[in-house]
Amino acid sequence: MANQDGMWDTAKALETSSASSAADAMISDADLIERAREARQSAHAPYSKFQVGAALVSSEGRVYTGCNIENATYSLTVCAERVAIFKAASEGALRIARIALIAEGDEPVTPCGCCRQMIWEFGDDNTVVVMCTLSGRVKSLSIAALFPHPFDSSFLA
Repeated sequence: MANQDGMWDTAKALETSSASSAADAMISDADLIERAREARQSAHAPYSKFQVGAALVSSEGRVYTGCNIENATYSLTVCAERVAIFKAASEGALRIARIALIAEGDEPVTPCGCCRQMIWEFGDDNTVVVMCTLSGRVKSLSIAALFPHPFDSSFLA
């Protein structure tokens, strides 16, 4: 569970998360990070040069990967996390148990606001976001800690 700093005990989360399944527990954070690292190699980032890879594990235990894909108009750029989520959703996996992302930097990169909303939409409060640098620095937080006030369907009534 999350401590007072918002740090997430991933092992405990896997034991208690309603989104987690036995299949989800079969892939370690290290394996998920490695899948994100591999996906990062396909990033199309000619403008920012900021390459990001993501890998998520669905509640069914399947892994989906994504990388950021930039466009000269910037507004059409799609983040790695959303690419992975779109791939999962397009194949019927509508629940995220965990998602890992990796990028270069001194500190682990966090998902942008748009990606936080998408992770929340397809996850739940217990969905774990594993953020990693290329050098191996890792930080894990629940989506609830990263995004405490999401927009949801209650606003659309």
